[in-house]
Amino acid sequence: MTAPGEVAGPGGVRFGVSLYDVSVSRLVEVAQAAEAAGFEHLWLGEHLIDPGDYASKHPAGTRDDTETEGLSPDDFRTRRIVETSTQLVDPLVALAAVGAQTSRIRIATGIYLLALRHPLVTARAAATLQEISGGRFMLGVGAGWLREEFSALGVPFAERSSRVEESVAILRKAWRGGRFGYHGHHFRFEDVQVCALPVNVPLIAGGNSPRALRRAARLADGWFSSATPTFEEAVELRDNLAAHCQAEGRDVECHVRVRHPAPEVVGRYLEAGFTSLVFWAQDVSPPGADTFEQFRKVAGSLGIPPPDLTAY
Repeated sequence: MTAPGEVAGPGGVRFGVSLYDVSVSRLVEVAQAAEAAGFEHLWLGEHLIDPGDYASKHPAGTRDDTETEGLSPDDFRTRRIVETSTQLVDPLVALAAVGAQTSRIRIATGIYLLALRHPLVTARAAATLQEISGGRFMLGVGAGWLREEFSALGVPFAERSSRVEESVAILRKAWRGGRFGYHGHHFRFEDVQVCALPVNVPLIAGGNSPRALRRAARLADGWFSSATPTFEEAVELRDNLAAHCQAEGRDVECHVRVRHPAPEVVGRYLEAGFTSLVFWAQDVSPPGADTFEQFRKVAGSLGIPPPDLTAY
């Protein structure tokens, strides 16, 4: 899945950056710095609300799986993923700002909580963002894990997986252009239209569970790892996904978060054949550092070729 103008890094790998709990201004700054340094994609995670005192646990653990700006890895052994200080921005609105102020880097939700939205609303918003970004948007979707977030929005937590699967079917129909209907368990409507003409929005499925991997193999164009798996975990997840894809007769791209952008760390992934690696933004450029300079330094250390600016 290579966008026009993309130039892969060493070994054919494409590098990206991931953010969560950041302001829109910081997001745009990181996007511009990453683009200028030759990074290929940017991912923005989300939660809709802070439900207050919640008991739900992230299925991948609470260590440093969701690092945010200004916090050290040790903080994530005790800090919660959503709390009072968390900056909760709408990912599609925020990525529209990125799309309007960049020209090359691909932008993606990583991950958008599809089960909490009506798919017709999501279809229209995603199609709009695809136009704003000039075809650079990828919609990464997931079922969610924070039960209290579902309760606050009146969505049955137990139905989240089936809601995602119906929603994906509706998104595909909506983006084909023209009128359509749908009759499922969660969503039922007659002759409607979201897009007059076809819109190509790649769908990326998130989640590390066996069910999530099967869903990615059946329904998605790509898969994005939840949290930050170890190298061994990433290899196992990638191989399990490949087995499901083989059974489905399909192929999806695998995007994996990596714990550190050091060449010796990345080298293991290159040797193992990974083609899309994603770093947390604060691991590339810690808060307080010169963002553009830090991205250039990391890009240089990894052998990422600078973009051909004459093409834009």
